[in-house]
This record gives sequence, C-alpha cells and structure tokens, in this order.
Amino acid sequence: MSPDERAERALVLAPLGRDAKVAAAILAEARTPATICADLPALCRALHEGAGVAVVAEEALRTADLAELAHWIFGQPPWSDMPFVLLTPRGGGLERNPSAARLTAALGNVTFLERPFHPTTLVSVVRTALRGRRRQYDARERMDQIRSAEALLERRVAERTEELEAANRQLAAEIVERERVEWALRQAQRLEAVGQLTSGVAHDFNNLLMVVLGNLRQLQNENLGPAIDRRLRMMGEAAERGAKLTAQMLAFSRRQKLEPRPVDLNETVAAMRDLLQSTMGGSVALSTELDPDLWPAMIDPTQIELVILNLAINARDAMEVGGALTVRTANAVLGEPQRAEEPPPGEYVMVSVSDTGSGMTEEVLAKAFEPFFTTKEVGRGSGLGLSQVFGLAKQSGGGVRIDTEMGAGTSVNVYLPRASTAAGAEEEEAGAAPQDLPGDAVALLVDDDAAVREITAAMLRDIGLQVIEAGSGGEALELLERRERLDLVLMDFAMPGMNGAELAREVRARRPGLPVLFATGYAGAEDLVGAGDELIVLKPFAADQLASKVAAALDAAGARRSGRAGGCASAPAPA
Repeated sequence: MSPDERAERALVLAPLGRDAKVAAAILAEARTPATICADLPALCRALHEGAGVAVVAEEALRTADLAELAHWIFGQPPWSDMPFVLLTPRGGGLERNPSAARLTAALGNVTFLERPFHPTTLVSVVRTALRGRRRQYDARERMDQIRSAEALLERRVAERTEELEAANRQLAAEIVERERVEWALRQAQRLEAVGQLTSGVAHDFNNLLMVVLGNLRQLQNENLGPAIDRRLRMMGEAAERGAKLTAQMLAFSRRQKLEPRPVDLNETVAAMRDLLQSTMGGSVALSTELDPDLWPAMIDPTQIELVILNLAINARDAMEVGGALTVRTANAVLGEPQRAEEPPPGEYVMVSVSDTGSGMTEEVLAKAFEPFFTTKEVGRGSGLGLSQVFGLAKQSGGGVRIDTEMGAGTSVNVYLPRASTAAGAEEEEAGAAPQDLPGDAVALLVDDDAAVREITAAMLRDIGLQVIEAGSGGEALELLERRERLDLVLMDFAMPGMNGAELAREVRARRPGLPVLFATGYAGAEDLVGAGDELIVLKPFAADQLASKVAAALDAAGARRSGRAGGCASAPAPA
C-alpha cells in the first residue's frame, strides 16, 4: 500500500466478536479501504504509518493503557487532527457514560456512533471524517507551500540585501575614491597656482639676481682691496642663496628641472652639520649616524640640502627644550609600498631625521604631506616643509616614509634612488671655461631688460665675443637683415611683443644654420621654447656657464657646416 493509499484508509479496532470484520466489510463495500487492527499497539503502529480515520470500539480502550496513543495524538503536527469514530453501546453517550467523557478528552476529535448502527450511518460518518482529514492534508500542503514561499522570499530578501550591501560598499568605495581624487585635484590646483606664481616671480627675481651677481663678479675682478673684496664676496654669497631659494621654490611647485647626479649623502650631512647646529640652537642635541658603506644617491645636490634642513626645522619645532635630533644615512632595499608616499620596490639610499618630540596622531599623519597643512602656531610655519620634501623625493624617483609614535618622537625617512656610479664621477666641468672660442665671433644679444642686457654683453665680451645688442624681437630681425656676419644669437624668452620662441622661428627661417641660445629665468624653459638643455642657459648664470653654452653652440654649428660641405656641393649656410 502506497503512502497515499494509507492516508485514505480507515483503521478498525473492535476486538470482540465479529464487529471488526462487519465494519471492514461495510466500508469495503462503500469503496473505502479498511485495515483491521488486532489490539491497541497495532492501532498505534498503523497510525504512525498513516490513516484517514480510526473506527474504535469503546471496550477496546475502556481499560487499556492509553499512554502510547495519547503520546501519538498530542505529538501530531499543527495541521493534523486525526478523526476517531468511537463505537459505543446504546445509551453510551457523554451524558450517561463517564468513560466516554474520558476517551473524548484523550482522543480529541471524536464522533460517537451507538450500536447497533445502520451500515449507511457508518459509511456516512467515516466519509465525513475522511473529508475532514483530506482538508487537513490540503492545509498541510498549503502550509508547506507557504513555508516554501517564505523560505524563497527570505532567500531572495537575503540575496537582495547582500546585493544592496555590496552596492553600498561599492558606492562607499567610490565616494572615498572620489573624495581622494577631488582632494588630489584641489591640491594639484593649489600647487598649480603656487607654481604659476613662483614661476613668474622666479623669472623676475632671476633677472634681478642676474644683474646683481653679474655686476658683483665684474667688481670682484677689479681688485678693489681686501675689505671691498670681502664685502663683495658676502654680497655674492647672499645673492647666490637667493638664487638657490628661487630654485627651491620652483622645485616645490615641480616646475624646476632637477639636475640629479651621484651624491655622497655622508659628505652632504657632514658639510651641513654646522648649519644644522646653528639652526637647532643650543637647546637641541644634534648627532649623526652615517653608514660608512653608503651607496651614492642620485639627487640634485642643492635640493637635498633643502630637504635635510626642512626636516630638521620641523623636528626642532616638535620638541621641547632639551630634545635630541639625529640625522642618519643607510642603504635600504624596499618591498611593496604600504602608503602612497612611499617609493616603489627597489634599492634606495636613505637619509632620515629623527626627533624625540611629541609624535603624530593618525589624523595628523594622514595629512602630513598636504600643502599648507601645519599643526604649528600661526606665524611659525607655512605647511610647505613636508610637502616640499615629498615633492622632491617623488620627482627624483624615490619617496618618503614616516615612523611615529605619540610621545616617543618621529622619524622621517627620505628614500632616494641608488646611483649607478660613484659620487663625483659625473661632476660637471662648468668651472673650466673653454679655451678655443673664436676671437672674432659675433653674437647678437636680444633682451628687453637693459640692465640684464648690459651685464650679459659684458660677459660675452669677457669671453672673447663681439656683441651686437637688441632690445626687442623686431629690432633683432632688423639687425639680422643688415648684418652679414653673425655667428650666434643669444635671446631672452619672455619679451613683450615677440617672445623668444617666436623670434627663434624667424631666425631659423631666415638663417637656418645660425645657432640660437636662450637665456631665461623661467623653469621648464625647454618646454616653452621647444629646445633642449644644451640650448638654454638659466639666469642667473656665471661667465663660465655662459662660455660653456656658447662654445657648445658654436662647435655644433661648425660641425653641421663641415658635414654639409664634405657631404655634398650645396652652398654653405650664411655665417
């Protein structure tokens, strides 16, 4: 018998006489399957297997132990209420039969049928009970469907919740990234504004320094006496520091073209010790720890001094009276960076400045490299120190790492690329003026600043050139048309009317072989004029620097003319 068939059957328990067989036969004739149970335990087993109704004679339960049956009845699931048809003797209703009342309480869903009964009555009562049982099965199915729907709904809600949480996480990440990009854009805009300002200021300032330094050097050559020479030397050193300051401002705004070369940082730190001690004052104990096997670093030597000095000043301001400052150098092999300001993996030379000050909180550390961010009192800091250090380190191909602990001090570690050659191997020979400048070479000097033009013309004459001066691009073109002999054009870039780049195009169009040099106080001039470093001399320049550039330009022009003359019969370029 299948489970469905068992769920539709009637169980019959009537142990006395032929009642069980008679009831089963009546039900079978009415097409209702019936199973006869020999005793109460058999009935309980059959109930566990499944049934639609139980027809039980009262005498089978009157004195029996109903514990197992009661346990099954009370253990039914919520949808189930098993119907019992209780066969009682005539007059055995609830009002005159205490036993019937007890059985009603035990069985729950009970229908009483007095004997003798008509077969039709038994069939009717059993069918009614089976219909009620089927409704219970239907309720079970609906409950199962509801549970399945609830489970599906919960699953979908969970999935949707997870999708929403994932979308929220993605949105939060996008918000953070957008804020980071917006912050970077704001900083870039601020740096761009600072860069434009410093670039313009630097051009004018370099013109002033050009006049000052040029005249000082001219006076130093006059042998005016030890006292005057000493004052001139002091003035020259001050003006050169001004030139360095301008270069440092441009490096901060990343508009200054760095001139990296192999540098021994041990020598740099040792040479700066007196400057650092005077900057720190007597209240700070200064010490150095220099690695004797230090690799050479690839860095602009002027800029690294600024880095160390800035870090030392920051460290001094973070300490109370009696603090200690340590400058260290070491070789470093770094792995993957942990923060954006740290360098990529590789070999680096480290210079670090450590203090015993108050340390940094996480909030301060997160903003340490932001331009204009400072924790100092108003008037004691601009917030550009660490930004300048970070900008130079990144521009040089390195990075910065800060190790700090509240109350225990801070170490700012600057990592610079390791140089492939030893320090001093690539020193420029700017101090050695060329010896083979042609004495009859003619230079056209173009500069709208009369004072700058005058001192530049004096330098050109000192190195052996004849000089023709022009105060504008238009005047220069007129002289170009009138003068047959010109060997070189030296021009400023920033001039009213026609700037240096426009004038250079006209010169090259009219005299293709004529070499052109640019003298400018602008940073990044090679981008502005479309020329390489070899065609640019940056103000303020010394006579030996100018002589090197002039000699290189004349030599290159001569080599081009020789190549054309030896290679073909074309006409030589105009001199």
